[in-house]
Amino acid sequence: MRLTPPEKVEKLQAALRTKAKQSPNYRFYALYDKVYREDVLQYAYRLCRANDGSPGVDGQTFASIKTYGEDRWLGELAEELRKKEYHPQAVRRVYIPKPDGKQRPLGIPTIRDRVVQTAALIVLEPIFEVDLQDEQHAYRPGRSAQDAIGQIETLLRSGHTEVIDADLSGYFDSIPHVELLKSVARRVSDRHLLHLMKMWLVAPVEETDERGNTRRTTRNKDEKRGTPQGAPISPLLSNLYMRRFVLGWKVLGYGERFSAKIVNYADDLVILCSLGRAEDAMTAMRDMMRRLKLKVNEEKTRLARLPDETFDFLGYTFGRLYSRRTGHAYYGCCPSPKSMKRLRGRIREETTRKWLWKTEENIVTVTNRLLTGWANYFSVGTVRRSYASADHYIFQRLRQWWCAKHKVRNRRDARFSGNYVYKQLGLTRLRARPHRVACANV
Repeated sequence: MRLTPPEKVEKLQAALRTKAKQSPNYRFYALYDKVYREDVLQYAYRLCRANDGSPGVDGQTFASIKTYGEDRWLGELAEELRKKEYHPQAVRRVYIPKPDGKQRPLGIPTIRDRVVQTAALIVLEPIFEVDLQDEQHAYRPGRSAQDAIGQIETLLRSGHTEVIDADLSGYFDSIPHVELLKSVARRVSDRHLLHLMKMWLVAPVEETDERGNTRRTTRNKDEKRGTPQGAPISPLLSNLYMRRFVLGWKVLGYGERFSAKIVNYADDLVILCSLGRAEDAMTAMRDMMRRLKLKVNEEKTRLARLPDETFDFLGYTFGRLYSRRTGHAYYGCCPSPKSMKRLRGRIREETTRKWLWKTEENIVTVTNRLLTGWANYFSVGTVRRSYASADHYIFQRLRQWWCAKHKVRNRRDARFSGNYVYKQLGLTRLRARPHRVACANV
């Protein structure tokens, strides 16, 4: 979450950004004291509090910190950092479901560790942001997934129609510590800040099984690889390591040799090539990933040749589409079938019979909140048909729910008309929402 930083913090970030941009080879040597600076630490706490989140292994919540005294709590934390007595606690491991039915491990640091990591991020992000490549779109100020979508559309329309849809096996868990810390040390020579980074990377993970038994593991420390997803510092570190691949691709001349362009978002990656060069580009990509000690998931990595095939990226399906107005073919994108299925699944969950005790207004409010978030993301490309399909499905689900609630057999009962649903209850109609065609400069 982005909050407006205090004036002095903003000036600090601007000065670091300017120095990093003007001196690409400069190494910053006095940063650790900025991490526990009062205004930086307070701003970091505000950011963490705004994001809320579950407590870590110590069970401490923001409510308990407020009761204890926020200024007192921050002051004690700053003193620990100043005296070099700070040590991170274990990371709490939870699992969140993935669209394919599997589970993604997520690490939840304690609030104390989240605040310190966020303070470090406030200091480091302006330095490394100027070094990240234009092909990288994730976790960056002023950039979004929609920008990545637009860049892909532009490349497809410029003739880059052979696409390597690459998948990395457990990217966050595979990043090697030695090489990652070298990427950080290229810009930072402050040994105390580098020590903080290392401590976060090797922090143990605490996990509770179904029987309530707790165990701690030290896999990251033992294998010297991995950065836990869920930690505030993790997105920056993952971008820094992916920068090695993106920059190396250009430095080694693969971009020009294969007429191949990269579009990257976190651990999602596609390489768009001109006709006839994709096989060579695929071989080069595999070789580079091996040298970076990353593993390519061969089962999910594939080569798509448009227009005969399509590929999915960030929830969109890319391929040949046809204009409803002219009938002409063009390369574009629309929400993928999987994305539409997930939306219908979430709508189905919110309109089941177990919610019959709610009012129509309650159901519509929840549905509108879900639709607004979905449509804000799926707002580029060719979305009109997907919007119409979603509108039809949602209206039918709400009609079924209404009939069940009021024990009406005729599902076409005039009392639950479109006028009632859209005008009186205020249900969001996706087709009425504005959307933009994705575009990006390459």
